[in-house]
Amino acid sequence: MTIEITQVRDAAPAASVRRTAVAASPVGIVADIGNVFARELMPVLRNPASVLFAMVQPLVFLALFAPLLPETPTGSALQWFVPGIVSMTALMSASFTGANLSEEIVSGSFERLLVSPVRRSALLIGKSLREMVPLVLQTLVIVLAVAPFAFDVHVVGIVGGIVVLVPFSVGLGALSLALAVAAKDQAWVFWTVQQTAIFPLLLLAGVLLPLDGAPGWLQTAADLNPLRYIVDAERALFAGDYPMDTIAAGLAGSVIVGVLGLWIGVRAMNRAS
Repeated sequence: MTIEITQVRDAAPAASVRRTAVAASPVGIVADIGNVFARELMPVLRNPASVLFAMVQPLVFLALFAPLLPETPTGSALQWFVPGIVSMTALMSASFTGANLSEEIVSGSFERLLVSPVRRSALLIGKSLREMVPLVLQTLVIVLAVAPFAFDVHVVGIVGGIVVLVPFSVGLGALSLALAVAAKDQAWVFWTVQQTAIFPLLLLAGVLLPLDGAPGWLQTAADLNPLRYIVDAERALFAGDYPMDTIAAGLAGSVIVGVLGLWIGVRAMNRAS
């Protein structure tokens, strides 16, 4: 009897020490995010063709819309259209992030992740940061595809455009993950909300058509869409122009989506069961 009591007393402080170490180490949070990010990135590195497969729709838009674009006084209309396609690719790719999580929820692997030592906030952030890699790769593919067709390549502007899009992609990816967590094993709920939201965002951002002649109510709705300011900044940067007010508005809209998306995503992940 004495032996059993001694073992319990020895085990209790050890368990307490382990819990304290996990909760108090900021380095541990960074390591968890890095581990989750590496895990999520592995399928992309093993199968880079998946990135190209996700670009079928944007490339189809380029192939079908580009011949219909009128010439502009400032040069090729591709200079106006391509940044919108890059923004559309970022939007669609990030909004699909929750689809993988929906599959994990259905298969039961997500439940195993929730009970693992990995912090839930790190789980959400690591999965969201993965969106940076497809964003860069897809932007490079689009630029290479249109470079031979009267499209002026401004390297500094393209890099700046990617930087502006990163917070938006990460935040939207986090929102997509939060939607998947809320939908649980009802994948149809995820796809219904995702498809319902994505196309109004595209149209109200002026990605495919300019909004200059839109009625007042449509202009007001577009003004509330942060993607519109991001697209305007992308067009300025890809053209090699650097109007600070336009770029600042686009970067602000991107950061707002990033911060808000991560906040909502972390809350949803912490409440997941």
